[in-house]
Amino acid sequence: MSDFVLKFDKLSKHDVQLAGGKGASLGEMSQAKIPVPPGFVVLASAFDRFLHETDLEVDVEAQLKKVNHRDINSVEKYSVVIRDLIHDSRMPQDLQREIMSAYASLAKSQGQIANSIKSHKLLAISHELFYVAVRSSATAEDSSQASWAGELESYLNTTEKNLLGRVKQCWSSLFTPRAIFYRHEKKLHKAKVSVAVVVQTMIQSEISGIAFTVHPVTKDKNQMIIEAGFGLGEAIVSGQITPDSYVVGKKKLDLMDINVSEQGRALYGKPGGGNAWKNLTKAQGGKQKLTGRQIQELAKICLTIEKHYGFPCDIEWAWSKGKFYITQSRPITTL
Repeated sequence: MSDFVLKFDKLSKHDVQLAGGKGASLGEMSQAKIPVPPGFVVLASAFDRFLHETDLEVDVEAQLKKVNHRDINSVEKYSVVIRDLIHDSRMPQDLQREIMSAYASLAKSQGQIANSIKSHKLLAISHELFYVAVRSSATAEDSSQASWAGELESYLNTTEKNLLGRVKQCWSSLFTPRAIFYRHEKKLHKAKVSVAVVVQTMIQSEISGIAFTVHPVTKDKNQMIIEAGFGLGEAIVSGQITPDSYVVGKKKLDLMDINVSEQGRALYGKPGGGNAWKNLTKAQGGKQKLTGRQIQELAKICLTIEKHYGFPCDIEWAWSKGKFYITQSRPITTL
């Protein structure tokens, strides 16, 4: 690919400064043959170049210096100013082409016909849309003490039409009020933090959730917890639904506790892009989300990830068309 875009299988856990924590983790798991949906990373160097070529480096720094971190109104005011500066500046043409070319290549590899790129313009040759998840990936590494999870933005069910705009929104999310506060709280406000963007084949999950390879409450290292809900995992990650929870003994993969939650609604992809909520009946939402066999299969994958990394992991997963996919793994910060 290029200096600005790399496929997952060209990245590893050592590439946090290039691909951010999320991108490096997905690259590492891809190389370890964990079932990760394929994709690529728009490297942090692309954002740095965008800032440099648009002369935004000086402007952004000047706005950050005006922020009073003790005043929420000040943080919100300058966050809006910085994000508007980024949104209103044009991405260099060659960067646009590289990102769209990588998208077309990914679509083709997934059996989709992506739109061709000709004379710097997108020429539609197919009416079938290829959906991707576009996710921010900060270059300050996730660690057991700090995690950028939830601080920056992600966009599910993105299409070719709005891909470049979503990349810029991920770039500018390095300056949301939450991210500005977080950087100050973790004493990173004087460190250089950049942002890469993960572009990943969208899994239209029937069931999804989170797994912790060590019990996050009791801190029992012999137990893991799997949380599961119907639809896209964003609903669980954002706290908008209460998932099922299953406690699994790690040595024998025995189910030690099952807590089934009644789910009133689920988030799904919309035709044409974006997401929409669907109401569930009591009969639908009251079912156990994963079977015993599925729980054990997922637990095995999660234990493989923990063994590979050598530390307790916080894992995001999805189930679609009879298969589990891993969409993210990071160290557990609550231990």
